[in-house]
Amino acid sequence: MSPATIFNIHLVLGYVPWLLCFGAYIWPRLKLMDHVEAQRAIATLHSFRFFGLVFLLPGVVGPNLPSGFAVFAAYGDFATGLLAMLALLAVRRPSIFWPLVVAFNLVGIVDLVVDYYHGTVLQLPELAGQLGATYAIPIIYVPLLMITHIAAFYMLARRQPKAMPAAGDDGAGGLNSRRSPSSAR
Repeated sequence: MSPATIFNIHLVLGYVPWLLCFGAYIWPRLKLMDHVEAQRAIATLHSFRFFGLVFLLPGVVGPNLPSGFAVFAAYGDFATGLLAMLALLAVRRPSIFWPLVVAFNLVGIVDLVVDYYHGTVLQLPELAGQLGATYAIPIIYVPLLMITHIAAFYMLARRQPKAMPAAGDDGAGGLNSRRSPSSAR
């Protein structure tokens, strides 16, 4: 099997375990979380994307890694990571937090799509060995990033359900009342 074939198999199969893990463990929990907390969890993961600057380090990547791929991938990741960090810092200010959530997800997904495009156009599979130590990034890390961007946009698009009063919650201190049991006396 050629290195290009192995790399392409890795790219595709990198999504399978993450989709299985995401569907079984992550998505059910994200759906139960408050929207802010769910977006915070996703932003926390993406805040580590500053690590993408590693594509620019000689000795970590090979000298023949196409700069058309490396430069955009590095700075796209860096920008996404910074925006995610800013979103985390702004969590208590919704008027700033939500635009930053949209921004880091938009910049991040554009970065990944353009990286896939550049990888195809620049024949990255044939040069996969030039990725050096960064080989694991597109195979292991990128699938989770793409999946969480899609989940973030899905959660942004769906409406937060309004809390419905529970049966028997007439404000008289029942089990579903917001008052403490001692205040109902």
